[in-house]
Amino acid sequence: MKIYKLIVFVAILFSMVGCEDDFLDRPSQMSISPTSYWKTTADLEYYVNQFYSAFPQLNNNSYSGGIYWADDNTDNMVRSNANDRLLGINTINYGSGTWGSRYNNIRTVNVFMENYSKVTDENGVPFESYKKYVGEAHFFRAYYNFNLLKTYGEYPYIDKVIEPTDIEALSIPRTARNVIADNIIADLEKAIEYMPVGPQKKGNRLSADIAKLFLARVALYEGTWEKYHAGTAFNTTGLDGTAFLQKAATVAEELVNSATYAITDTDNLEEDYFKLFNQTDYSGSKEVMLWKQFDVNVAMAHNAQRYLNDSGGGRGITKELVDEYLCVDGNPISGNSLYQGDHGLTNVVANRDYRLRSTIWVPGQIWTLEGGAIRMIEVVKLDEFNDPVVPEEKIEIEDRFRTSKLNANGESLCPTGYQIRKGSNPDWAQRFTSAVGTTSSPIFRVSEAYVIFAEAKAELGTITQADVDKSINKLRDRAGVADLNISSITTDVNWIYTGISPLIQEIRRERRVEFAAEGYRYDDVNRWAAHNDVTVGKKYRGVKFNLTAAEQVEFPEFNKELTTNQYLFKDLLSEGKVIVNAEGYVENITLPYGFDVNRDYLNPVPLNQTLLYDLTQNPGWE
Repeated sequence: MKIYKLIVFVAILFSMVGCEDDFLDRPSQMSISPTSYWKTTADLEYYVNQFYSAFPQLNNNSYSGGIYWADDNTDNMVRSNANDRLLGINTINYGSGTWGSRYNNIRTVNVFMENYSKVTDENGVPFESYKKYVGEAHFFRAYYNFNLLKTYGEYPYIDKVIEPTDIEALSIPRTARNVIADNIIADLEKAIEYMPVGPQKKGNRLSADIAKLFLARVALYEGTWEKYHAGTAFNTTGLDGTAFLQKAATVAEELVNSATYAITDTDNLEEDYFKLFNQTDYSGSKEVMLWKQFDVNVAMAHNAQRYLNDSGGGRGITKELVDEYLCVDGNPISGNSLYQGDHGLTNVVANRDYRLRSTIWVPGQIWTLEGGAIRMIEVVKLDEFNDPVVPEEKIEIEDRFRTSKLNANGESLCPTGYQIRKGSNPDWAQRFTSAVGTTSSPIFRVSEAYVIFAEAKAELGTITQADVDKSINKLRDRAGVADLNISSITTDVNWIYTGISPLIQEIRRERRVEFAAEGYRYDDVNRWAAHNDVTVGKKYRGVKFNLTAAEQVEFPEFNKELTTNQYLFKDLLSEGKVIVNAEGYVENITLPYGFDVNRDYLNPVPLNQTLLYDLTQNPGWE
């Protein structure tokens, strides 16, 4: 059996080496030795630099919308190719995949941990001169482990270097998830101790404050996971999450009370939130704690603006998300006289939270700046989301912007009609010239601490109006929405979640709209165990469409042998056909989502890992 395992392992090792392209950007571990490395502070700085690529952000030289497409596996956003996990047709992979790549990253950090002290012990460099890089290493080990925890739940926690060929040493059982979470938090506490306070290198480098924010994120995640998965196979700890929630509230409040950071609010409702996501330099921001700087002169640029300004990118915001935005009076759209209905984008955003018009394109917004000239979106009115009504003489190539690209195909398609605006910048050159985009996207912003603080306190049952005023209401003020008063919350007939209080409903709403299209929603629905409310049996919708103009199509009968693409109307859309449901709302899948709540909250452990190391499989995947 051991010989068989060794043969399997060698085959896996060779396949992993062939797939790990990101190792090309790393210091070669094969060439690092005590005599050639681990001598200077610069050695340590260079080593930890490689880990910064782990953050979700706009991707250098890639053709994508970067972070602003990160919600496309949730009810916030749909894409032309539906998500297998939401459809309930995920399968077990044989190869290591994400599991293996994340272990590779953890091992790379552990190599650092076992060697950095040589800079002092063998070369006499004082620890104080480089401890911030040790703090960064602790942060990234926590970061990689947290990603494993979210994806697979319990797994063998390893905090030392084990040679890949040492099968016996690697054959350890899966660690309890609360123990893993404790270890992650311990790493972050070391990071806080070792890293300096306040913005570092104009916000381009980690700090103790960022480690605090991430610690609060981890603690909130694990606290709510334990609470809402209690009594299920996904929580074997027997804990109710209280200890983690208390930790989250305490640490987040330190950032909320900090004089160093603050919510960006100049009373410019149209610009304050929108401009958080399209700047080239955040060094003066008190809200953005970490960001990545691009520079075309050193081949650091992206192509995201071609998707965010002009193309739908094959993705669109859902009506489910749009309906979550409150009216300016602080009340939901249901039964609200301020709500102008969903016939046309101008009506959709009227009298609503200003974050909505910063997240989706609507007529009248500045589309592009070219040579100092301002071009507005020419679409003044949409004929129920059919072709835009534009005088023929005004149509030029650069003016063919359609806020609703329902009849497009490929990267131009917006499958819902609600096209993503968040992150866009009207600079003409960044739109149409390849690899020249230099707008950045926030990696960490202090506003997350505000919603973590409020949610953790609400979950603990200790939140006060003063807590809400210094957290949730700061975000609402910037968005032009009336304050949340916890003693007089208006009932919303469309509240999403079952079994929770009105206050927690509203805090979850606030979190969703504040961080829409930034990649938070996937984790949130998982930790709340909310897929029965959010996903199962649902078809996420788009804009209201004129039924008389839509071509009706017979839905194919369900067939488990269908491929993902056969669940979609992508081919019909490419023919200029728009598919709507009986109420006239655009849909993009033939069958309701089939997420399996007894299985799909965690990914399956890759089959080769269960064979090689005798690991147990995740619930529902046995």
